[in-house]
Amino acid sequence: MRSDPTTYDVLVIGAGPAGVTAATVLARHGVNVLVIERHEGTSPLPKATSVTTRTMELLRTWGLEQRVRAGAIRARPVLSVSHTLVDSHQVDAPFGYPTDEAALAVSPTTPCYCSQDHLEPVLLEHLRSSGGQVRFSTELIGFTADATGVDATLRDCAPGNATGHAERIRARYLIGADGPRSTVRTGAGIDLEDLGSVGEYVAVTFRTDLTRRLPRLPAVLNLVEIAGAEGLFMPTSTDDKWIYGRERHPERGEALEDWTPQRCTELIRAGTGLPELRPEILAIMPFVMSGQVAAALRAGRIFLVGDAAHQTTPVGGAGMNIAIHGAHNLGWKLSWVLRGWAGAALLDSYEAERRPIGTQNVLRTLRRKIEFEGDELAWDIGTHYTSAVIVPWPGPEPGPGQRAPHAWVRHGGSRVSTLDLFDGRLTVLTGARGEPWRRAVAELAADGLPIVALSDERELRDEDGAFAQHYRLGAEGAALVRPDGYLAWRHSGAEPDPRAALRSAVELALGWADAPAT
Repeated sequence: MRSDPTTYDVLVIGAGPAGVTAATVLARHGVNVLVIERHEGTSPLPKATSVTTRTMELLRTWGLEQRVRAGAIRARPVLSVSHTLVDSHQVDAPFGYPTDEAALAVSPTTPCYCSQDHLEPVLLEHLRSSGGQVRFSTELIGFTADATGVDATLRDCAPGNATGHAERIRARYLIGADGPRSTVRTGAGIDLEDLGSVGEYVAVTFRTDLTRRLPRLPAVLNLVEIAGAEGLFMPTSTDDKWIYGRERHPERGEALEDWTPQRCTELIRAGTGLPELRPEILAIMPFVMSGQVAAALRAGRIFLVGDAAHQTTPVGGAGMNIAIHGAHNLGWKLSWVLRGWAGAALLDSYEAERRPIGTQNVLRTLRRKIEFEGDELAWDIGTHYTSAVIVPWPGPEPGPGQRAPHAWVRHGGSRVSTLDLFDGRLTVLTGARGEPWRRAVAELAADGLPIVALSDERELRDEDGAFAQHYRLGAEGAALVRPDGYLAWRHSGAEPDPRAALRSAVELALGWADAPAT
């Protein structure tokens, strides 16, 4: 083992969607970040198959929307219930995602139904192109933390590597994105709170010539009710790879050993209604439909994201998306602290903002059945943060702590969404008579802070009135938007001292101040 450790700003354990998202935000801000993953590569299994509206908004700001959609599954965005998969009599029901029409009313994009094994390589390539480093077949075997950073010991665990070469790493911060049995969480002494379970299940991944034999385009979720093979079929690729999920009953004497490829084949044939089907069984994965949340998301210089922080059930397709949203929240905050643009107190807001959201969604997936009604967008883009870096707002919506509204505007000669304008910087939006705010922004920018002003009728052209309607700034108001697209502060009307008001709001939003701006 080398005596002098290699140094990084941030070490991320786990190269799933949460770990890669956090690392990508860090790398895009110029932070020296290393991601390690004990597996040989990205997931070969579909796992999650739904990318929500909010996740697509984030991917859109990175220029990845079309690359993600290139792997989209052709499926109806509903839950379909039938006797067997080929039964022509089917009943459709909502399952927690909005229609494209509903999404486009509040967003520049729509959900995408693509599997995790398509999404992960897209995210990984973008991380590497942004300057992030990734090592596969590398595992964390121990770490110690002190007041200035973390010392970690890594081991090469590539197949056939008998020596298991170990290496010391020194990082200023450590992010645990290493799943529900997180080594980082355990090593940090953070407890796991079990919020309940709804049974044991088995997921069988298989490939077969199936889609063309169905009476109609498959749904995203296809529930079959045939006795003895009741279960859920999910298309997961463009080349007929599927998942068949079914509850397992250990209390009835059903053992994991009973789930042989032959039995899985018989169940798939019965459930599809195609007795001649010859599925290629790719994986048989048992799992418990349960929900947990970490007692804390931070221990000093150690943070948790993704399933290490909160594990939902697969119901509603929330888990991967919540993981990505939380990792994005942590990523920009940690980046800004490391770059010297924000105070260390900003990091406390990660847990304050994301742990309640994670807990709510874990409970949501535990208490619901497969169908969802009435909350298709509320849990995804309707989240409302409350933390010490959000200025309280007694006025009408949109208020601080909410995702900034989407509105189509003309900017730089192009028609863009307001949500396309916020990544990587603070943004002050102003009304048409916003010159006093612009001067205040210029002073902050002169100090080296990444902040810009965008004014109605100057940089922005509100062609259809949507910007004015959604932001309600009037001619002299202003709003401060964070790099993650969430409002941090609003001010209505004229301000006698805009310089002091904006500086106070920025200091609070970036963790430099202890009291709300007035």
